[in-house]
Order: sequence, then C-alpha cells, then structure tokens
Amino acid sequence: MLMQAYKHARLMEESEFRVEMAARCGPPEEMLVAGRVLEHPSAFRRWEAEHDRLMRPVSGQARLARQVVALRSTAFTLVHRKAMFEYLRDRRVTGANRHKLFALFYGARDYANSVVAEHGNYARCGSSFLCTRYLAQQLMRDAALAEPLQLYEQWYTEYFRIFCDVGLAETDEERQAVAPLEALKPLLKHKLAEARRTILTMPQSQATNWREAEIRRATGETQKLRVLHMEPNPEAAALTAARQRAQDYQEFVANRPPTRRPASNGTRS
Repeated sequence: MLMQAYKHARLMEESEFRVEMAARCGPPEEMLVAGRVLEHPSAFRRWEAEHDRLMRPVSGQARLARQVVALRSTAFTLVHRKAMFEYLRDRRVTGANRHKLFALFYGARDYANSVVAEHGNYARCGSSFLCTRYLAQQLMRDAALAEPLQLYEQWYTEYFRIFCDVGLAETDEERQAVAPLEALKPLLKHKLAEARRTILTMPQSQATNWREAEIRRATGETQKLRVLHMEPNPEAAALTAARQRAQDYQEFVANRPPTRRPASNGTRS
C-alpha cells in the first residue's frame, strides 16, 4: 500500500476538481451546493480559503496513515457543521420556530444576516464534505468515509433533531411530547462518541469491501439477459439516472478540465 503522504497542493487540486465535477454532472443535491460555491469568484475564494484551512491538518501529517485519520476527523467536523441547515430543510421549520432556532445557535445576531450566513455555510461545508469523501475514495483508498461515515451521519442527524426539537418545545404539551426523546440524548451522545472512536481507529481498507454496488457492478464476463417489458417505476428511473451520472462522471474524468481558479488567494504551498 502507498505510504507516502499527499502534499497540500494535491489535496486542494483534487478538491477543486471534485467541486467542479459536482456542479457539472452530480446529482441535484450536489449541484446545488457546488453551484453556489462556483457561482461567483468571491464565493469560490471564500470556500477555497476555508477548505484550505480544513486541509492543513491533513497535509501537515508526514505519513499517509496519519493523513487518513486526520481526514476522517475533518469529515466529522463537516457533518456537524452542515446539520443545522439540513434540520431546517428536512423538518421544514418556519415562522416563529425558525426565528427561535436561529436565536438558539446565533444568539442576538440579526435574523436575516444569520439566515444568509447559515445558507452560505451549508454550501461551503457541503462542498468540502464532498471533497473529503472523494479524497478518501480516490486518493487514500479509505473505506471509513463510505458506509461507516454514512451511519455516523444518520446517527448524528437523529441526535441533532432531538436536540433541536427539545430546544423548540414551548408549551407543556410540546415538552411532554419530547420528554422521552430528551431522555435518549445521553445514550445517543455516547453512541456517537463510540462511533467516532471506532471509525478513527479502523484499519485503512478499500471501499470495495463495503459497498454492495461495487460487488454487483458489471464486468466483462457479465452476460446480458433479454429485457422484458415492465411498467416504468420510480426506482427504475432513479437507477437509470444514477447510471447516467456514473457515465457522465467517467467522461468528465477522462476529459478532465483545468481546475477552476478565479483568483489565487496565495495560501497554497
């Protein structure tokens, strides 16, 4: 296995490529966050500067094994940072509850400015999160940021949802409804801590051992079967779209464009 560590410039170059790829041929949720980062040079420069700081602890490690652990730790940070926007979106928080939630995290800061700040934060963190998983998969061949991280993200989303639901409860009826959930918070917090420790200490291994999709992918020895007529269904449409994105991805990689850099911020080494 490759033991030489990656330099900072390589991590940044690959990250910028991943954001460009997401904006051009990624699924809708990836296009949304990456497109926000790339829509204006100033937005890109701000993401670049923040991502640069995220990658410094990774590139600062002298050995690949330590870079893998540092990248995993960075992924945890990004899962936490983007949780608030995802809660707002998934729970469809509006009106007074939306104002209260922002006050819970932003204090007395102006509400409108807080909303703008949180939306920008989500776009930048979401883009960097795509990059960390890409670096783990394509450069470091680390399976920990595949399914194990997905499970951690699901558990953290559950914990964060309970935390916010409890914080937003005002009436006696609402407090009574969330009381059982509040009792689960210590258990979920302990579960997350154990999951972090487990993922950080996992041995480095390739993602082919984790993903069923990798095991079931087509090979040159696969025999095509006669197609039977079936009524279209949403799952088939989603699968077709995923295959098309995979094909677009391969074409994008094969014809890799120059990295988009509206202006240098002078932070590279």
